[in-house]
Amino acid sequence: MLYSIIRANTYQDSLRLMHLSRALNGIAGIDRVSILMGTPANKEILRDAGLGAAELEGARPTDLVIAADVTDPTVGESLVAKLDELLAHQASASRRSGVRSARSLERALSIAGDANLALVSIPGEHVAPEVHRLLDRDIHAFIFSDNVSVEDEVTLKRKARERGLLVMGPDCGTGLIGGLPLAFTNAVRGGSIGLVAASGTGLQEVMVQIDRLGGGVSHAIGLGGRDLSDEVGGITCLEGLRALDADAATTTIVLISKPPAARVRDAITSVAATLSKPVVAILLGERPAVEVDGNVHHVQTLAEAAITAVELAGTPASPPVALRAEQRYIKALYTGGSLASEAAMLIGDALGVAADAAHPAGHLLKAGGHEVIDLGDDVYTRGRPHPMIDPSSRNERLPAVFDDPEAAVLLLDVMLGFGSDPDPAGALAPVIADGLGRLHADGRDLAVVASVCGTEDDPQSSGTQTLALEEAGVSVMPSNAAAVRHALAILRRRDTKAAPLDAVPGPIRRLLAEPPRIVNIGLRGFAETLHDRGARVVQYEWSPVAGGDAKLQSLIDALN
Repeated sequence: MLYSIIRANTYQDSLRLMHLSRALNGIAGIDRVSILMGTPANKEILRDAGLGAAELEGARPTDLVIAADVTDPTVGESLVAKLDELLAHQASASRRSGVRSARSLERALSIAGDANLALVSIPGEHVAPEVHRLLDRDIHAFIFSDNVSVEDEVTLKRKARERGLLVMGPDCGTGLIGGLPLAFTNAVRGGSIGLVAASGTGLQEVMVQIDRLGGGVSHAIGLGGRDLSDEVGGITCLEGLRALDADAATTTIVLISKPPAARVRDAITSVAATLSKPVVAILLGERPAVEVDGNVHHVQTLAEAAITAVELAGTPASPPVALRAEQRYIKALYTGGSLASEAAMLIGDALGVAADAAHPAGHLLKAGGHEVIDLGDDVYTRGRPHPMIDPSSRNERLPAVFDDPEAAVLLLDVMLGFGSDPDPAGALAPVIADGLGRLHADGRDLAVVASVCGTEDDPQSSGTQTLALEEAGVSVMPSNAAAVRHALAILRRRDTKAAPLDAVPGPIRRLLAEPPRIVNIGLRGFAETLHDRGARVVQYEWSPVAGGDAKLQSLIDALN
């Protein structure tokens, strides 16, 4: 038999409805139960499922509707009691969460104090009016909601662009602004890699891989899956790219998208090519014609995007470097011959010069002022141990690099394992720290980049060696090739002019530069996550305007 309950004016978001449904389905004597808001569409769902009842037809969109197929006619009282218990528990949990809340947008904004970002996760048919109200108050919008028409998306994004704001979404599942997670976002370390993505899980994958490689994320701007469609034209993508280019915390940009419309792809890549920072572009499903085109690095997989971004940006432990105009050259001092050969090849290919096959005096590359030297060459090991055993032969050469006014990057390898020096980083770190200290005292700088070839189980411990180098001011990369590419990226950054700040509207610059002040409209769990991460967030306990009466709501919108 059918049993139904209506709780008037008891609006619940979709996540809470799911939790209620799971709990009530566990009651003995109930074959199945459905818990929905009383919208016309939901009442039709109940009728199609055989759970429709005459008393439910009068339910409004703000009314909570429970329809159950019961085998025991006395189970109704248990169902009502359990429902009331669950609703009371939800209310109590909301109060304990510490998240401040309000029942009107105006009150929520008053509590938040100069809010500049709203996270919207309400039913799609109600999104456009709410976001228009937000934009009218100069508030950026992150729209998690789906089922928003493409016409509404275009209208909202064009309006946002005119007002110097960002609309991220609709159907935007992932974002990270200043370390604060928006919707479905992983906990990743902060850093200097900024991402713009029209792919939620793709964005998550690249962010996670960046973190695993030792890199860090400054911001992740989600776009929604349709932003790069022909209809939308990449409106938010273009604004996001320019914003990250002007953002002081970002040194490298990653663009992630499912296959974009051809016209939009051309427009996006054209803008990317004009940016002052390197861009790693992955357009899923497209095979890149070239790997590198100016400042744009094309890759084919999400993992490659993360690897390339970390190679270009470095890790959060990589110290910022301010090079002078005369500092133009890489000086590479290696203890491993094969790693030196790889470095010579990569640097030679990047600079358009050939490695020296003859290797005079251990030089695998000597072009202009660039040098790659294998200190394990026979010329350096006559009468003394190999530098992997005795690091003093390399240490003796380091002061000359620090004293060279044209040296920009000192590139090193650190080899671990049985038979190697018991603490190679311990021998290197004091010399590097002293050299950098002398330079900084004179108002100069030098980038020191290294890779550690070893494992945590080696006698020297790769983690211990890495930490010692980082504390001395070394940027430690996950592989030798990554270290070489990072060294080359440092040279390119030295030759790049910063993006003009006036190219990006003030509200967007401030969104990335300052901790956002957030109003959460919809799924309360998003607000609780933000609150737990230290965000300034207020929960707007949204429910449909005018009891969900579409005609009356349209009239109210028109009057506003």
